[in-house]
Amino acid sequence: MIFNRILKTAAITAITAFSLLFTANAVLADYLSSEGGGGNYRYELWSDGNNGYYLKIWREEASKNSAPYRVSGKFDSSREALVYFDCYYAEKSLPECPR
Repeated sequence: MIFNRILKTAAITAITAFSLLFTANAVLADYLSSEGGGGNYRYELWSDGNNGYYLKIWREEASKNSAPYRVSGKFDSSREALVYFDCYYAEKSLPECPR
């Protein structure tokens, strides 16, 4: 009886520990936030959890499976990242673009 109780406690402890480790890794994983294009380029906007955003940028004609032409920056918001893409790759003339 005592052995069963110890075995149950050990099993619950192990399952809890594995669950916490798996959840921590899942939260830290990067995830695709959006994708689009403009000019001669296309992008994927990725979030790296709580640390911000970055862009993967390809030339328009590049294969989906090819390595990115460029991986850009650390942006504090998705808006900041997309304005950067629009200004430097899509060649849009936005008020936010540096002159």
